[in-house]
Amino acid sequence: MRLERMGASFQTRLSFMRQLIRRIRREGWRLERLCFELDADGLGTAVYAAHAPARTYSLVAFTHGIGAAERTDRVIAEAWDATFSLFDGVPDASDIERLRENTPKQEAGRFRTSELVLARANKSMRLFGHAVESLAAGRQPDAGRLAETGYLMRTTAVYGSGKFGCADREKIADRPEMRGPFQAELLTVYLIRWMSIDLVNHVARCRGGAGSAALAPDHARYLGIGNATGLGMAPFLIRYPVLVNNWVLARETALARVRALPSAGAGETAGFMALLGRARRYVGEWSVEDEPQAARIRRLRADLDALAGWCPAGLAGRYPWDSLYRFAESNFSLEGQEFTVSLLLEGHGPVVDELGEKMSAPVPSRLRPEMRLGELRRLIGAHYAWALAEDYTRPEAAERFWYYSEEKLEPRVGNRRTEPGAEFEMPIAVARDISRLNARLLDYDDSQTAADFLAEAPEYRNTVWRVQTAPLCPYGEIRDNLIAADRRPLDILRFKLAFFGVSKFDPKSDLWTRVNMYQGAPLPDEVAGGNGEEWAFATRPAALSVEAGP
Repeated sequence: MRLERMGASFQTRLSFMRQLIRRIRREGWRLERLCFELDADGLGTAVYAAHAPARTYSLVAFTHGIGAAERTDRVIAEAWDATFSLFDGVPDASDIERLRENTPKQEAGRFRTSELVLARANKSMRLFGHAVESLAAGRQPDAGRLAETGYLMRTTAVYGSGKFGCADREKIADRPEMRGPFQAELLTVYLIRWMSIDLVNHVARCRGGAGSAALAPDHARYLGIGNATGLGMAPFLIRYPVLVNNWVLARETALARVRALPSAGAGETAGFMALLGRARRYVGEWSVEDEPQAARIRRLRADLDALAGWCPAGLAGRYPWDSLYRFAESNFSLEGQEFTVSLLLEGHGPVVDELGEKMSAPVPSRLRPEMRLGELRRLIGAHYAWALAEDYTRPEAAERFWYYSEEKLEPRVGNRRTEPGAEFEMPIAVARDISRLNARLLDYDDSQTAADFLAEAPEYRNTVWRVQTAPLCPYGEIRDNLIAADRRPLDILRFKLAFFGVSKFDPKSDLWTRVNMYQGAPLPDEVAGGNGEEWAFATRPAALSVEAGP
């Protein structure tokens, strides 16, 4: 839980997108396009339904014509190429008409508890235009162009859990298919991906007529949904330590189970070597402009080359997966070590997949006002020595402050020494606040209770709760000073995004990154038919020339 390692995270088969696709396949969900009323330019309304065993969820999509100047990924945008609502059930004509009036307005619209998620997206204009032009002419888009971008559309926001009048999390938390983290939001993104593929095929067909082609399955499968993620995602990990603990605990338990396996059969070894070969191709195709990340990718490629050389002999002994992990731990970069964990879990679904059911946090922990302050002090010493070791009076140790920008409508990071607004600081500085709490407790007797203390110092309520929660959540805290001058918020973003299951991290600064969601995931007809079970490490499709078709 140190930022340096968190910022080297990769998806695993326990990531939330992977869990959702497995569930759809395992339970035989029926995925259906209910409505597709788009004109020749691709503008109009579409509805896609995901029929789960007990209920249906419908993506209601509206596509719009907007000018180039209006197309921005900033959260403060007011127009988008497409807007979406995930509807609880199957919408009737009146529902669609109501959503047509409100969904394009996004935050300014009016929504009901029948709406579970609100989202919007913009086209990747260069790739979308190239794909339309190619398909209309009866040929597949250039595979190299697909690899450069990897998606036809990118979401600029996916809102759930009660935002703007949509249903609160409590409405769906007990449903088996929605019990896991972010399943409604990620179902929305998967259906948006389907719509984006249908959209490009439709526009190409309208332009090319009988001579047009549709995206070949391997080309369509390679396309995900893009996303640009900034600081808005980071405060979540600080606010919910119990939930974060459960995510990491499941992953660490999965790793321990795999490392404890005493041997690997010939089939397992061959399967791992095939997976490693695909992973090496995947990393070989991962290209970014950010030089620090590019250097990390180059080192990762070298690490995987070394792993390929180690495996033939290394996997032949006892506890081969533990030996593999120890080899990586001793010889690889942090990116190489974390990528190795992803590889280790990938081939052991029967051992690890059930842990996905334990990654939510349905019952919130409560503050215990009766706890004696002597016990509170003991917990601080036992679990927060890393926080007490820092001297927060040093300017560089408290240089940054996090605040919510009223103008930009999202979290921002300011410089405490040069910028105003520190009085509006968000509760991000856990390490500093723990240190302050520890110092403040010196004025109280060990026999007094937390209630006695908080009656006089209520500003420490959340910090006291975190300390009380710590023994139950060994992975609940980011064990770094988040307001120090040299900390990278990007590391927090990558950690969370890896648990979502994204790929191809493309940092644009220390504050935001572009990513790809569902790249390589099976297409709706494949996953609903029980095929395409796993899809990690998608590699670019071969160049094709497909004959004209419907």
